[in-house]
Amino acid sequence: QVQLVESGGDLVQPGGSLRLSCAASGFTFSRADMNWYRQAPGKERELVATITSGSNTNYADSVKGRFTISRDNAKNTMYLQMNSLKPEDTAVYYCNARLYWANRNYWGQGTQVTVSS
Repeated sequence: QVQLVESGGDLVQPGGSLRLSCAASGFTFSRADMNWYRQAPGKERELVATITSGSNTNYADSVKGRFTISRDNAKNTMYLQMNSLKPEDTAVYYCNARLYWANRNYWGQGTQVTVSS
Protein backbone atom coordinates (compact mmCIF):
# COMPACT_ATOMS: atom_id res chain seq x y z
CA GLN A 1 0.00 0.00 0.00
CA VAL A 2 3.00 2.30 -0.25
CA GLN A 3 2.23 5.13 -2.62
CA LEU A 4 4.18 8.13 -3.85
CA VAL A 5 2.38 10.60 -6.08
CA GLU A 6 4.23 13.47 -7.75
CA SER A 7 2.56 16.61 -8.98
CA GLY A 8 3.49 20.05 -10.21
CA GLY A 9 5.33 19.27 -13.42
CA ASP A 10 4.66 21.64 -16.29
CA LEU A 11 6.01 23.42 -19.33
CA VAL A 12 7.92 26.54 -18.31
CA GLN A 13 10.22 29.02 -20.00
CA PRO A 14 13.92 29.26 -19.16
CA GLY A 15 14.38 31.29 -16.01
CA GLY A 16 11.00 30.25 -14.68
CA SER A 17 10.11 28.48 -11.47
CA LEU A 18 8.18 25.38 -10.55
CA ARG A 19 7.33 23.60 -7.32
CA LEU A 20 7.01 19.83 -7.33
CA SER A 21 5.19 17.90 -4.63
CA CYS A 22 5.37 14.26 -3.59
CA ALA A 23 2.50 12.97 -1.49
CA ALA A 24 3.43 9.83 0.43
CA SER A 25 1.35 7.18 2.14
CA GLY A 26 1.65 3.63 3.41
CA PHE A 27 4.84 3.99 5.45
CA THR A 28 6.28 6.03 8.27
CA PHE A 29 7.17 9.06 6.23
CA SER A 30 9.00 10.90 9.00
CA ARG A 31 11.52 8.07 9.34
CA ALA A 32 12.36 7.75 5.67
CA ASP A 33 15.08 9.46 3.71
CA MET A 34 13.52 11.08 0.67
CA ASN A 35 14.99 11.90 -2.72
CA TRP A 36 14.17 13.58 -5.99
CA TYR A 37 15.59 11.94 -9.10
CA ARG A 38 15.21 12.93 -12.71
CA GLN A 39 15.68 11.20 -16.02
CA ALA A 40 15.90 12.74 -19.46
CA PRO A 41 15.39 10.64 -22.60
CA GLY A 42 18.50 8.64 -23.43
CA LYS A 43 20.19 9.52 -20.16
CA GLU A 44 20.69 7.72 -16.88
CA ARG A 45 18.57 8.52 -13.89
CA GLU A 46 20.21 11.27 -11.87
CA LEU A 47 19.92 12.00 -8.18
CA VAL A 48 18.86 15.64 -7.91
CA ALA A 49 18.39 16.20 -4.19
CA THR A 50 18.16 14.33 -0.91
CA ILE A 51 16.50 15.18 2.37
CA THR A 52 17.09 12.79 5.25
CA SER A 53 14.76 11.94 8.08
CA GLY A 54 16.76 14.48 10.09
CA SER A 55 16.20 17.10 7.36
CA ASN A 56 19.80 17.20 6.22
CA THR A 57 19.95 18.07 2.52
CA ASN A 58 22.25 17.41 -0.42
CA TYR A 59 22.07 18.54 -4.02
CA ALA A 60 23.57 17.63 -7.33
CA ASP A 61 26.10 20.22 -8.46
CA SER A 62 23.96 20.97 -11.49
CA VAL A 63 21.07 22.25 -9.37
CA LYS A 64 22.82 23.59 -6.28
CA GLY A 65 21.79 27.15 -5.58
CA ARG A 66 18.70 26.89 -7.77
CA PHE A 67 16.68 24.03 -6.26
CA THR A 68 15.51 23.58 -2.68
CA ILE A 69 14.25 20.29 -1.26
CA SER A 70 11.99 20.30 1.78
CA ARG A 71 9.53 18.10 3.62
CA ASP A 72 6.45 18.53 5.77
CA ASN A 73 6.15 15.44 7.95
CA ALA A 74 2.74 16.50 9.24
CA LYS A 75 1.46 16.36 5.66
CA ASN A 76 3.54 13.37 4.54
CA THR A 77 4.73 15.49 1.65
CA MET A 78 8.08 16.33 0.11
CA TYR A 79 8.69 19.31 -2.14
CA LEU A 80 11.20 20.49 -4.69
CA GLN A 81 11.28 24.21 -5.36
CA MET A 82 12.97 24.80 -8.71
CA ASN A 83 14.09 28.29 -9.64
CA SER A 84 16.06 29.71 -12.56
CA LEU A 85 15.11 26.72 -14.65
CA LYS A 86 17.25 25.80 -17.64
CA PRO A 87 16.48 23.67 -20.69
CA GLU A 88 18.91 21.11 -19.27
CA ASP A 89 16.49 20.61 -16.36
CA THR A 90 13.97 19.05 -18.74
CA ALA A 91 13.25 15.54 -17.49
CA VAL A 92 10.77 13.32 -15.75
CA TYR A 93 11.15 13.94 -12.04
CA TYR A 94 10.65 11.02 -9.68
CA CYS A 95 9.97 10.93 -5.98
CA ASN A 96 11.90 8.25 -4.11
CA ALA A 97 11.52 7.03 -0.54
CA ARG A 98 14.35 5.09 1.03
CA LEU A 99 13.30 2.99 3.99
CA TYR A 100 16.89 2.40 4.96
CA TRP A 101 16.08 0.31 8.01
CA ALA A 102 14.46 -2.27 5.74
CA ASN A 103 16.63 -1.68 2.67
CA ARG A 104 13.56 -0.83 0.61
CA ASN A 105 13.05 1.80 -2.05
CA TYR A 106 9.77 3.08 -3.41
CA TRP A 107 9.17 5.21 -6.47
CA GLY A 108 6.48 7.48 -7.76
CA GLN A 109 5.24 7.49 -11.33
CA GLY A 110 7.04 10.69 -12.21
CA THR A 111 6.03 14.14 -13.35
CA GLN A 112 7.21 15.80 -16.54
CA VAL A 113 9.12 19.06 -16.36
CA THR A 114 9.82 20.75 -19.67
CA VAL A 115 11.87 23.94 -19.87
CA SER A 116 11.65 25.48 -23.30
CA SER A 117 11.31 28.89 -24.90
